Amino acid sequence: MSKNLVIVESPAKAKTIEKYLGKDFHVLASYGHVRDLVPKEGAVDPENNFAMKYQLIERNQRHVQEIIKALKKADTLYLATDPDREGEAISWHLLELLKEKKILKKKAVHRIVFHEITKKAVTEAVANPSELAIDLVYAQQARRALDYLVGFNLSPLLWKKIRRGLSAGRVQSPALRMIVERAIEIEAFKNREYWTIDANVIVKKQAFKAKLTYYDNQKISKFSITNEQQANETQQQLITLAQGELIVAKIEKKQRRRNPSPPFTTSTLQQEAARKLGFTTKRTMIIAQQLYEGINIGGEPTGLITYMRTDSVNLSIDAITQIRDLISQKYGIENIPKQPRQFKTKSKNAQEAHEAVRPTSANQEPSQIKAYLSTEQYKLYNLIWKRTVACQMIHATLNLMAIDFHCGSAKNSFRATGSTIAKLGFMAVYLESLDDNKEGDDKEHFLPPLNKDDKIPLNEIVANQHFTEPPPRYSEASLVKSLEEHGIGRPSTYAAIISTLQNREYVTLETKRFYPTDVGRIVNKFLTEHFTKYVDYNFTANLEDNLDAVSRGEKDWIPLMTDFWQPFKDLIKEKEKTVQRKDVTQEAMDEKCPECEHPLSIRLGRNGRFIGCTNYPECSYTRNLNDDGSESSEPEIVEGRQCPSCESDLVIKTGRYGKFIGCSAYPECKHIEPLEKPEDTGIQCPECKKGNILKRKARSGKIFYSCEKYPKCKYALWNSPLKESCPDCHWPILTLKTTKRRGEEKVCPQKNCKYVTPYEGSLENAKET
Repeated sequence: MSKNLVIVESPAKAKTIEKYLGKDFHVLASYGHVRDLVPKEGAVDPENNFAMKYQLIERNQRHVQEIIKALKKADTLYLATDPDREGEAISWHLLELLKEKKILKKKAVHRIVFHEITKKAVTEAVANPSELAIDLVYAQQARRALDYLVGFNLSPLLWKKIRRGLSAGRVQSPALRMIVERAIEIEAFKNREYWTIDANVIVKKQAFKAKLTYYDNQKISKFSITNEQQANETQQQLITLAQGELIVAKIEKKQRRRNPSPPFTTSTLQQEAARKLGFTTKRTMIIAQQLYEGINIGGEPTGLITYMRTDSVNLSIDAITQIRDLISQKYGIENIPKQPRQFKTKSKNAQEAHEAVRPTSANQEPSQIKAYLSTEQYKLYNLIWKRTVACQMIHATLNLMAIDFHCGSAKNSFRATGSTIAKLGFMAVYLESLDDNKEGDDKEHFLPPLNKDDKIPLNEIVANQHFTEPPPRYSEASLVKSLEEHGIGRPSTYAAIISTLQNREYVTLETKRFYPTDVGRIVNKFLTEHFTKYVDYNFTANLEDNLDAVSRGEKDWIPLMTDFWQPFKDLIKEKEKTVQRKDVTQEAMDEKCPECEHPLSIRLGRNGRFIGCTNYPECSYTRNLNDDGSESSEPEIVEGRQCPSCESDLVIKTGRYGKFIGCSAYPECKHIEPLEKPEDTGIQCPECKKGNILKRKARSGKIFYSCEKYPKCKYALWNSPLKESCPDCHWPILTLKTTKRRGEEKVCPQKNCKYVTPYEGSLENAKET
């Protein structure tokens, strides 16, 4: 047995590190946290300095026993868990368990930290061990205790006042508030009409557009022209004045520098992976973890990126030197700035000892190691590599041009703007995406060479109608960005926050945008009205700052807990007595029931909000509400269709499992059909060969594929079919399967056939095939 035992968190990391350290070291995994709070009331005792009761996590019991067995035969224990609060806490909990077992006598115990899993980093860490950072442990304990006290006291209150199964969280609830407030803002938005007047011109076969900026010596603002009549009159007047040409009045030329974005932090990596790759925050972190822990490249496990949970934009001197050498060789010495670029971390609580997320070696170019990576691993590594290399390149230089044209006289002006790239610089490698781009935002507009006083032929003058638009709903990228800007939570927790909101059915993700559900709205209304302080963005951010101060040893965690707990506990007790369920789940209306004249109210039912009589169950009068809260007094008729059974109108209804099409003559006629028709994939069923495979949605919302001849043919698949026969067993179709570890693969659906091969296309392309 080896003399030295090293403990890490994951088995993948253990295999990589053991090969680096050699035969004198044995590396085992803790498989994450080994202890957690007992899952019952009293796990945190505020009356006893917030003493916390822990228990061994059952699923990790076997792994802990393996560690104990190995330690009995070792001389030295190295705790090598992740270099953050959670990693420090895991090491501390393991150490506490081992002390209870009394097997640490005469054993040397060291804490080692490395931010990348390379042979150099690991061996240097072992050569320079340290001790546990107890302040980090205290900060993690305080965070865990706060989350427990909020969840264990506020969630049961939601059960009593709204319905069972709900939850509230210290960070989750402000995040929900963001999504709900954005939805309310959109619903309250009143659009305004405005018109623009554009001149379309073609010079030397190059078309471009100029926008009206002055009319009759009056500057044109966004709302200068607000109706069609005004727009048409302006358009006709300008056409008359122009007499088929515009005159070049002024030409402005200037250059602008554009600097590269800093290397990735956890948050910016999550945002950019969502924008560019379509990855969820959770997916991004899973793939980044795989790249960090090590990929088998040519028979040697290799950690490809530095630690992916960081809010620092620092790069080590060694990394910068290597990146600058690579730029010189690959892109030319002229693309290296005289001095290495230094970036300032925005977060005041960033741990500056950490580095940004970067490749462990810039010389491992994505194209060179693509064969060893899954499709998703390659995409994310490629993103990280390009961003890191680009951040140490020279700026890009843009030529900007603006041309003013007179129309008839100097009283009327059009302006055309354009830009060209004079020098690519870092843009040769990487350009950051933006949130919520509108069509045309990223397009470069090129203008032909012109001179002052040139007369150019006018093609046409057009009037275009526009309406102001509300702010967009949050995407995963923009929600993460907003949480970070408000200082709410930490980047490492964002994926869990978003998953919780979806799992609790507080929000839904439709077309990559978050929509609050009725339950989410009511939970948020309850919290913002009765627990205002605790869903306040500044309060949550200040609490995060205080936790960071604990981690730096600047504050004691117990007074912090006391300051939070006492007023929170008193508020819980008060709301239990003073708030009634109907105050939360019902909203009074200034309208009486047409059947019994009792007041009507908006209420929360099993399938969402509706208008109902307060005299229920004596009076069962109800009316439906739309998803946005507006009233749907009449069922929506399916135009052009009648019931095939009784020829009455078909209408869209809402039932236990959502919307469906039903006969308006119900209950006399019970004809129903799904609202969403199955989508024909165009691929013939390989079993019966009499019908096509259809894409359907199960009641649970999960997508599956089955033969259109069901129930006569019961052939069905969970994975998307591909119109391609299996090269091994010759089954007429293959399927597209996505796994966490290997990404997208083409797989034969036949159980006895083991054919699997990587899929190089995209999921969207596969669905179109």
